[in-house]
Amino acid sequence: MILELWTCVFSALFFYVHGAKLPEPEVKIEVLYKPFLCHRKSKYGDILLVHYEGFLESNGTMFHSSRHQGDKNPVWFTLGIREVIKGWDKGLQGMCAGEKRKLTIPPALAYGKEGKGKIPPESTLIFDIEIIEIRNGPRSHESFQEMDINDDWKLSKAEVKEYLRKEFERHGYAANDTHHEVMVEDIFQKEDEDNDGFISAREFTYKHDEL
Repeated sequence: MILELWTCVFSALFFYVHGAKLPEPEVKIEVLYKPFLCHRKSKYGDILLVHYEGFLESNGTMFHSSRHQGDKNPVWFTLGIREVIKGWDKGLQGMCAGEKRKLTIPPALAYGKEGKGKIPPESTLIFDIEIIEIRNGPRSHESFQEMDINDDWKLSKAEVKEYLRKEFERHGYAANDTHHEVMVEDIFQKEDEDNDGFISAREFTYKHDEL
């Protein structure tokens, strides 16, 4: 035991002294179901519609279910812009519509030392997630053309918000101005490199390292 402890301390010290980063925890992914036909796979920037159930690994307690709690509707979010926990951004890449996955997410990629609501601090979480639909998000040229209402080759916040509103309504979900504004602010924080209040075509399609 003492030898193991000393090995851990020495390893941590080595990484600190040499300025290297300790490896980030990984998400354990188990594919529960995958459709035979897959027309596209999810990628950073796509807008996903998902149903999910979340459990505490420690005792199996379910802390939320989109199918059985709240309005019982699936939820929309944009993959890769930190609208959701890191474990989702990592674990939901490369999925097909209709695919189901079980994600086991360590605390560092979930709610960490703070916890949240029914989730205690330092909790490993398990999610059963099904992707219902994948839509073009703020990484596609097609979406840029759809958003650029006045064809000036740059996007205003109003144009992006209008696009999100139409996408939600097209799929039978009520527009949520507050949620859309948060999404827009997140997108502009990542994409508007020169802080001029607009997203140019170049800024829009450039893939940042953190996404």
